[in-house]
Amino acid sequence: MALSASKKGPCLEIGSYCGKSAVYIGSACKTNGSVLFSIDHHRGSEEQQPGEAYFDPDLLDRETGKVDTLRLFRKTIIDFNLEDTVIPIIGRSEIVGRSWQTPLSFVFIDGSHAYDSVLTDYQVWSKHLMSGGVLVFHDIFSDPAKGGQAPYNVYQIALASRLFEEMPMVESMGILKRKQ
Repeated sequence: MALSASKKGPCLEIGSYCGKSAVYIGSACKTNGSVLFSIDHHRGSEEQQPGEAYFDPDLLDRETGKVDTLRLFRKTIIDFNLEDTVIPIIGRSEIVGRSWQTPLSFVFIDGSHAYDSVLTDYQVWSKHLMSGGVLVFHDIFSDPAKGGQAPYNVYQIALASRLFEEMPMVESMGILKRKQ
């Protein structure tokens, strides 16, 4: 989906962590001579903080005492030769979005999975999606036993807006196409 979308314009991802999704989306963009704007504050999500279930001590900056994923993200982008394709934007999605002016062909929402954060990401970024553009939510689980419900609930809000056509899911990714 990123391969065909990136033929029409730039792509954007919210939540890059250490760069795995940026490699997939960025590689598609590189094929088409497009770019991927990758937004993350690089301080980790709620569950990646010290004392939490997904905390990785290797990501802790000993000087600041805070999680810092930027170093690993940059290494991943360098390792896959995507430095001229993947454009890191260090900051909170909603703050960056306030000043955004560029129409986007593809938006991948995979930042914080707290309901308010997912909803804000959707509200801020979906308006920048061009006609025919693709909106992807990661971690869509209709069964609460399989995963958190915030992305699923916001995905349902997007569907109810009637601005999007539902596309077939790919694994846990809910895919919507902006109507003309």
